[in-house]
Amino acid sequence: MVESTQVRTHADIRGIIGMVHVGALPGTPRGHLSPQALVAHAVREARTLRDAGFDAVLIENMHDRPYLGGGIGAEIVACMSAVCAAVRAAVDCPIGVQILGGGSREAVAVAHATGLDFVRAEGFVFAHVADEGLMTEAAAGPLLRFRKSIGADRVKVFADIKKKHAAHAITADIDIAACARAAEFFLADGVIVTGTETGAAVDEAELNAVRAASTLPVLTGSGATPQSVARLLSNADAVIVGSYVKEGGRWEHDVCPKRAAEFVNAARGARRVEAPGMEAVRAMFSGRPSST
Repeated sequence: MVESTQVRTHADIRGIIGMVHVGALPGTPRGHLSPQALVAHAVREARTLRDAGFDAVLIENMHDRPYLGGGIGAEIVACMSAVCAAVRAAVDCPIGVQILGGGSREAVAVAHATGLDFVRAEGFVFAHVADEGLMTEAAAGPLLRFRKSIGADRVKVFADIKKKHAAHAITADIDIAACARAAEFFLADGVIVTGTETGAAVDEAELNAVRAASTLPVLTGSGATPQSVARLLSNADAVIVGSYVKEGGRWEHDVCPKRAAEFVNAARGARRVEAPGMEAVRAMFSGRPSST
């Protein structure tokens, strides 16, 4: 039975998405836990975020470093499917998944099979040089055709633009606003603005530029803190947070209930500026009916 979530007033809190970082999966350099242990840990993390009051969670295999630049193995897809299915059964809120690196196709398949709501996609538009290597092809065309072919149109695709952990010299003549417009033209369901690396604050001038350039929902994807979240939510439709809500503020640690609750409390009462994409985000964060 899915446990019922606490009642939240969505007029008082805009979208906040907490990260569930799955432990290193089998076959990766630091993998040592059984699939069963990985599933149990992810479920605990998701429940901690849900109980703190987060609107949604995002599941990611961040411990699988160093990442592949595509060519995700069957063992990764199988384990992420098991994790996502278990988290879906355990918490009653919108859930997304990202599979690193460059595994957006696999993420859509996992989300569709396990009943998740959205994926986070890197390399959706324009090539770039990531820490995994050269990402030569934009994913939008093949990804959205794959989504259509498996009947997964309900799975939303939120696309990173000028993503973190990457060099963008080969697109230096294209600013982040142009990237946002390109992602919208290529049918992304939302765009994600990040800092330069995990835990790095978003450049708020870039966030403002993206907000002005696109009618899509705009999310931030790194560096949010209790001190910045209300300000970010005055211009973004949702904030993704990982590092701050972990023990000691370190992404690789477990979720800290106290820090998670502090973040949620800071987000309450964020200034209500009706951004163009807010209706779509509000619909996604309206929750799902309880199931048994």
